[in-house]
Amino acid sequence: MASLPDPELAIRLRRAAFNRALAEADLAAIGPILAQDAVLVAGTDSALIVGRKAQLLAWKREFAARDRSIYTRTPEAIQASPVAPIAFEHGAWQGVSAAGGAVQASGSYTAKWRLIGGEWVIEAELYLTLA
Repeated sequence: MASLPDPELAIRLRRAAFNRALAEADLAAIGPILAQDAVLVAGTDSALIVGRKAQLLAWKREFAARDRSIYTRTPEAIQASPVAPIAFEHGAWQGVSAAGGAVQASGSYTAKWRLIGGEWVIEAELYLTLA
C-alpha cells in the first residue's frame, strides 16, 4: 500500500503549482487545486468569492485585464491536523504588474486545505492587504 506524501510537502507542491498557473494564466491548472465549494475573501475590500466556478470566472477576468497582476503566495508555515485530513497554510502574498513587474499590493494570507481523493485542495483563503 502506497503511503501518502508528507502533508507539508504535498501542500507546498500544490501551492507552487497554483502560483505557476496564476503566472501562466492557466485556468485549467487552477481548477483541480480548488475544492468545489472553495471560498476566497479578498484582502482590501473583503469581497467574497464562493465556489470553484466563481473563482475561475474571477481569474479569467483578471487574466484578461489590460495591466493584469501576477499573484504569488509564499508559504511561511503549514500545520496539518493530527485528527482530520485538513491543514492550515500561513504566508505572504504579493501582486506584481505582469507588464513591468512593479509590486502593486502585498500582505498576509491563510489558507485551509483538505485532502480529498488523495489530493490536497484549497477550501478557503483569507487575505490581508498590508501594502
